[in-house]
Parts: sequence; structure tokens; C-alpha cells
Amino acid sequence: MPIRREHFLLSLVMAGVMVLCWLVFSNCASVSLNQVHHQVVQNHRLQSKQANLMEPVLQSKQANLMEPVLQSKQANLMEPVLQSKQANLMEPVRTDVLTVTPWLAPVVWEGTFDPQVIDEAFMSQNLTIATTVFAVGKYTRFLRDFLESAEKHFMLGLDVHYYVFTDMPDDVPDNVTLGVGRLLSIVRVPKFDRWQEISLRRMEIIQTAIKDYIHQGANYIFCLDVDMRFHGRVGPEALGRLVAAIHPWFYMYPRSQYPYERRTVSKAYIPQDQGDFYYQANIFGGALEDVHRLTKTCSEHLEVDRSVGVEAVWQEESHLNWYLVRNKPTKLLSPEYVWDDAKGRDAKEIKLVRFSSVIKNKAEVRENL
Repeated sequence: MPIRREHFLLSLVMAGVMVLCWLVFSNCASVSLNQVHHQVVQNHRLQSKQANLMEPVLQSKQANLMEPVLQSKQANLMEPVLQSKQANLMEPVRTDVLTVTPWLAPVVWEGTFDPQVIDEAFMSQNLTIATTVFAVGKYTRFLRDFLESAEKHFMLGLDVHYYVFTDMPDDVPDNVTLGVGRLLSIVRVPKFDRWQEISLRRMEIIQTAIKDYIHQGANYIFCLDVDMRFHGRVGPEALGRLVAAIHPWFYMYPRSQYPYERRTVSKAYIPQDQGDFYYQANIFGGALEDVHRLTKTCSEHLEVDRSVGVEAVWQEESHLNWYLVRNKPTKLLSPEYVWDDAKGRDAKEIKLVRFSSVIKNKAEVRENL
């Protein structure tokens, strides 16, 4: 009996030891597995956190291109006016003029943008701006001043390719100094019988040029009049998908007084109750695709009018306004960008004249009136 009892006690002890070992092993394994699981989860979180951090950095990197300029402004320019300008970025920067249209397109005025910030954002993109200008007949006399002033003020720091459309290639000045990355190509066009014909044909010629060769080497295009002079910066703040300039003679008027085409027989017809602004054809532009669509549509409408013996009141400018009533520009240039020297410089809302029509004897330079 004592032997049996000893065996029994021994068995109990061994069983207890085994249970204790099993419990210890299970606990250790559980702890180990939990640690591994926790480490895996932690690693996963760290990896996903890294992945997400890369996106905001890249996005904010674009935004941070602006920050060094603003920070340096704060650090170096401690004068109250500049500090208030920094603070007022979140408030209306101009209260005397419209700076955003009802369709949320910006209207560019002096004081509504920081040139350093704009340049910082655009200069690294290696952009080329195609620029068309028509110098036909006596209008070739304006070409030198146009080009020399453009080289001082127009899209500085960006590549610019001027396309000069002319019937007198020999009269294009060959000694205008162009900056690095600036090119000039001469494109011969026929001599037209009337000055209005130049205006009527311009849309057709531009849309063909975009399709045939300009699209191969440009990101944006601006179409400018030659009898103009640059006085101040016209830079990448003017770039957008579809850009139009508000006419300097009509921006104070209601649309009932805009010189839209009011005859229903013309494809440029705009009813009295339509229209936002009156845009001048001296300067318009944008992305190649958008400007090609604009010029192609206007060219087609001009041809329809021609086929029924109709000429819109202001030729291609009338068709340009019709198009922009139905296809809102994504950016508007204030009259600073298309001023008329004949208006003088007394308008208090015009802080800086950037690009303007020169005073001239229109009867003398316009052939075959």
C-alpha cells in the first residue's frame, strides 16, 4: 500500500510538473506570437505612414516652393507694410476692383500676385511660349519696338518663340538681340487687299500654324498685336488654359453698351442679355489645345459669315467675344495688360500699365480703307 501511495504521489507530482511546463510554454509562445504580431502591425503602420508621407511632401513641395520666398520676406522685410501684405494674403488684396469672376476665374491686377512666388512656381517647368504677331504692310514699322520691349518685359526667364507673320520678310529687323532661349521665325503671308482682311484671316492662319508646326515645340501660345509696346512685366502670372484681356475702353460700362455684334445674321451675334466683359483681340492665349479650338471655331464662323456676305462689326474680335461668352476664359487679364496710350494714365485703378496700344495715325497705316 505504501508503495502504491508513493507511486500515486509521484504521478501527481509529474503531472503537476507537466501542467506547469505546459502553462509556461503556452504563455511564452503567446507572448512571442503577440510580440511578432505587434511588430508586424507596427512595421505595417510605419511603412504605410512612410508611403503617405511621401505624397504630402510632394504635394507640399510644390506649395513649399512658395514658402521660402514668403519666409524670407518675413525674416528680411520687417516693415509694417510688407508684414500686412503677408497677413492680407487671406483677405481681399484689392477692394477697388473685381479680382475673381462669378465662375471663379482670377482677374490679374497689380497687387493680386507675388512675382517671386509666380516665377518660382513656373521657372522649373521648362516651358516654351509661342507668340504670334502679324506685321503686314505698313505695320512692319512697329515690329522693332514690339520685339525690343518684349525682350525687356515679356515672359522673362521662359523660352519664347516669336512667329512673325508678314508679307514683307525683308522688313523684319534682323539686329534685335534676343535672350537665351528666345527664337524668332518669319512666316510669309499674302498681301491683303484691305486692312480688315488681315483681321478676318488671322484666326485661320493661327489655327493652321498651331496644327502644322507650333504644337511641336510649345506649351502655351499668346496671340498679340504688333502695334503695341511692353512697359512692365507680363510674365507667367498670365498663363492659363484660356486667357483673355478686358478691353480698356469698356470695362466701366454695362454690357448693354458693349460693341458686340448685335445682328442675328452674323455667327458672332450676342443677345442684349448675354455677355460678361468685352474682350480685346490685341492679346489672347492659353494652352495650345484651347487656343486651337478657339481659333478654329472663330475661323469657321468667319467663313460662314463670308459665305452670306456678312462681316461682323469688329471682325475677328466680334467672333472672339462670341466664343468667350460660351467658353468662359480660365484667367482674365485686367486692362493693365491691354491698355491704350490714347487713354492717358489717369485711371486710379490702373496701378501699372504693362502692355499698351501705341498712338498712331490709323488712316495712314491702314492701307486700302
